[in-house]
Amino acid sequence: MFDFVRKHTKIMMFLMFLLIIPAFVLVGIDGFKGQGAGGATVAKVGSFSVKQDQWDATHKSEVDRVRSSQPNVDPKLLDSPEARYVTLERLVREHVLADAAADSHFASTDARLARELQQNPTIASLRKPDGTLDMERYRQLAAAQGLTPEGFEARVRKDLALRQVEGGITSTALAPAGQANVALNAFFERRELQVATFLPADYKAQVSPTDAEMEAYYQANQKQFQAPESATLEYVVLDLDSVKKSITVNEEELKSYYEQNVARLSGKEERRASHILINAPKDMPAADRAKAKEKAEALLAQVRKAPDSFADVARKNSQDGGSAPSGGDLDFFGRGAMVKPFEDAAFAMKKGDISDLVESDFGYHIIKLVDIKAPKQKTFEEVKPTIEADLRSQQAQRKYAELADTFTNAVYEQSDTYKSVAEKLKLEIKTASNVQRRPLPDAKGALANAKLLTAVFNPDSVEKKRNTEAIEIGPNQLVSARVTQYAPARVLPLNDVRTAVRDRLIATRSADLAKKDGAAKLQAWTAQPDAAKLAAAVVVSRDQQTQAVPPAVMDQAMHADTAKLPAWVGVDLGSQGYAVVRINKVMERNAPAEGQAKQERAQYAQWVASAENQAYYEVLKKRYKAQITVAKPVNGLNLPPVAE
Repeated sequence: MFDFVRKHTKIMMFLMFLLIIPAFVLVGIDGFKGQGAGGATVAKVGSFSVKQDQWDATHKSEVDRVRSSQPNVDPKLLDSPEARYVTLERLVREHVLADAAADSHFASTDARLARELQQNPTIASLRKPDGTLDMERYRQLAAAQGLTPEGFEARVRKDLALRQVEGGITSTALAPAGQANVALNAFFERRELQVATFLPADYKAQVSPTDAEMEAYYQANQKQFQAPESATLEYVVLDLDSVKKSITVNEEELKSYYEQNVARLSGKEERRASHILINAPKDMPAADRAKAKEKAEALLAQVRKAPDSFADVARKNSQDGGSAPSGGDLDFFGRGAMVKPFEDAAFAMKKGDISDLVESDFGYHIIKLVDIKAPKQKTFEEVKPTIEADLRSQQAQRKYAELADTFTNAVYEQSDTYKSVAEKLKLEIKTASNVQRRPLPDAKGALANAKLLTAVFNPDSVEKKRNTEAIEIGPNQLVSARVTQYAPARVLPLNDVRTAVRDRLIATRSADLAKKDGAAKLQAWTAQPDAAKLAAAVVVSRDQQTQAVPPAVMDQAMHADTAKLPAWVGVDLGSQGYAVVRINKVMERNAPAEGQAKQERAQYAQWVASAENQAYYEVLKKRYKAQITVAKPVNGLNLPPVAE
């Protein structure tokens, strides 16, 4: 079927035109949007259903946005079940708030939209020097988000309407100082603790698993002992370097370029000057500026009578603290190094000349031109390598723009091979083995690009082994890849992972023994406190930057009921064992500085507003019958699969 489409493109385009255009007229684009979302229902808001495809597309868009702004972020975090679920929750929230905004008839006027766009720093950066908006760049900004300018503005209008729903709650939240102080003092109170920690390492000697036990553990935890899916790839890269290899520059082009650019290639003229500066910034009162100018004119008359005294006069009178100690010497400089009035004057003078007064934003300058360093004209042979490199780069840039379309079409039209495109564009067909869905630590170039790997491991690419589309992985870099061999994730044989099975079983049982012993000690020491063997007492609080206890211990200790002291609490530390905590004292927090107290009260007010807003959203979820139909992932600390 796909081969037929590829070979009869024009016929298929004509048929699509006949079928699709009338359908758009009858159904409308929005109708297609509603019908286009496929897959299982993952959430509902009233009669509206969020489909799997919409969830996937929204999450992909969000991942692309984050990766473009934070290229170093770990892809595993973005593609985790937890991150995907957050995207789904955000989708549901948006639909709930949209329904609430529609029922309340919230809308944004043109004036409100204009104000919002004017306040947007990204939009502000698109303004020209005359203050008008650069519409071409504005269209590019919208297109980067898959929108037209009108679509972008419609989305901003929608966001403004959604904000109105929550704004009525967040803007009216009350947090009186007295209430804030009571809550903050309780939150930041100090507690004196003693802790006994039971570490799994101390119990390893008690664990000696049998072969049968290791077999049972292996069978029950096979996901921990999987080799990840992998693929062998062919891929081709079109970039400036590959284009440069196909470019030859003849001698005539080099000589012509030399003759046209010899002055630039030989360097720029530089001038050395000294100056005397009398400060007179633009915002100085007019009377003071007049006095500064009068003083500068007097000094100008003095140095013109005795030019050899220029350096001495500069040392005694110049208000440029950087050059005055050296007699006003500014050393050699080229065009663009000085403010324009100073530069224009200096490059119009002859060696030894003393200028008239030169006014700049800094004040009044008296300039003496000390020397002129004319550029030495370089011979053709001296600059030939530079010229050749320049011409190659220029021609490669132009040719790349032409070849990019050819590359994009070629990898699509002959989707089961790279032979044709490689021969046509003189590209190398590269291969790589053991490529995985996530970039390996030592991956470089195209194989380190998460966008390419996502396309490679797309089910269609894996099953049909067709070329991916041309993917831009960097400036002037296009790549396409195809799977030649694929190995799905598989459980490794027990004999291959026996050591890992043993180590993990020992770690699990050691942690269990530590927890069991810790829980027993907690019960015994609560009954007989004098028998407890605890570490030295430490004082902890939530506002300390560093703590002497692990975060989990800190959290449990601060939540423990202290109506009766000493209070005891046991803390399960997971794979790190168990902790028994005795709380001896509860003390008031140290009084914060006034500035810090003010910031804390403001933060508390935000917490109150956020809590009230979340409570209101829960009411709206019930009102509009919002429901997520997929299970929320458990954010556990799972051990990684064993590498093959």
